Amino acid sequence: MKTKVAIIGSGPSGLLLGQLLHRAGIDNVIVERKNPDYILSRIRAGVLEQGMVDLLREAGVSERMDASGLVHDGFEMAFNGRRERIDLKALTDGKTVMVYGQTEVTRDLMDARTAVGARSFYDAENVQPHDIKTDAPYLTFDCDGETIRLDCDYIAGCDGFHGVSRQSIPEETLKVFERVYPFGWLGLLADTPPVSHELIYANHARGFALCSMRSPTRTRYYLQVGAQENVADWSDERFWDELKLRLPADVAERLVTGPSLEKSIAPLRSFVVEPMQYGRLFLLGDAAHIVPPTGAKGLNLAASDVSTLYRILLKVYGEGRTDLLEKYSEICLRRIWKAERFSWWMTSILHTFPDADAFSKRLQQTELDYYLGSAAGRKTIAENYVGLPYESIE
Repeated sequence: MKTKVAIIGSGPSGLLLGQLLHRAGIDNVIVERKNPDYILSRIRAGVLEQGMVDLLREAGVSERMDASGLVHDGFEMAFNGRRERIDLKALTDGKTVMVYGQTEVTRDLMDARTAVGARSFYDAENVQPHDIKTDAPYLTFDCDGETIRLDCDYIAGCDGFHGVSRQSIPEETLKVFERVYPFGWLGLLADTPPVSHELIYANHARGFALCSMRSPTRTRYYLQVGAQENVADWSDERFWDELKLRLPADVAERLVTGPSLEKSIAPLRSFVVEPMQYGRLFLLGDAAHIVPPTGAKGLNLAASDVSTLYRILLKVYGEGRTDLLEKYSEICLRRIWKAERFSWWMTSILHTFPDADAFSKRLQQTELDYYLGSAAGRKTIAENYVGLPYESIE
């Protein structure tokens, strides 16, 4: 079997790349080790930057997003009994973010791929890239009792942090940058109305809290918990009680509680590998980088990787510009490190660190006070939150 671009992974980055390439007439095949139901069952982020919203529209999969997604002009930060609003639209010349769940993005992309009959292999086992440093790379994998060889021009590794793509690159060629945080996020999903029409990020002595939502009737709340916490120890009642303690009193009073649909604990880490390309294998999304969720950048960084590789491949197949392939990693990493910085900064100023002394705690509060009390500080937060511009290829 032959194709132009072999895509490993059927998460949103793999599906979005496949959709964009298909619309441009560039044949591609997706190979995924899980089944579609499993992929759609994963609960993930839901704050989309302006750039990702525009990219989904370009890919022709924005109908449901535009109909039911929630456009947010701002968000709030709460600390020391104060609530300060960051007016995204006013501070960024009209840019906003869209609250639309990653599961829904994935569903829209899956439906679009099915509608056009593009090839995808699910439940694929033993996926392995070969000859990625040559001009004739290929994949092998087992599916439905058959071993399949997929010859291609390029391989896009969109298979996440634990996927085979990054593991196929020799360790000595990769430089790894990592920071593991001493806490995680306990998330609860519930069919309750949001406590606020915008997100609220709360810094509290008991730990960080976030009030988010998926729709006008479905909410997602988060609590900072210790890295060794067990989700089984957190009953719904305990979660709601703790959340109320960490929120401003007027917000806690109007919080509507209800049975959880899902609860899980996500560890927090910052992670980047350089370079993001090895021969004809390109890493995208979590295969190359992870950010703590505080800055809402994970899914959005994957989308900017997709945009970069897609626009390079357009020029490769349309104009023969194979020289641009070597620029992929450099272009992506410039934006990635800026998003890593913002996510690290948001994490640092909003969470309680177990080893922080009195001086560090006072500096954290002063940092919040300075940025939120400064027009330049608010603008810096806003322009990073809505997403920095995508870099041009040339």
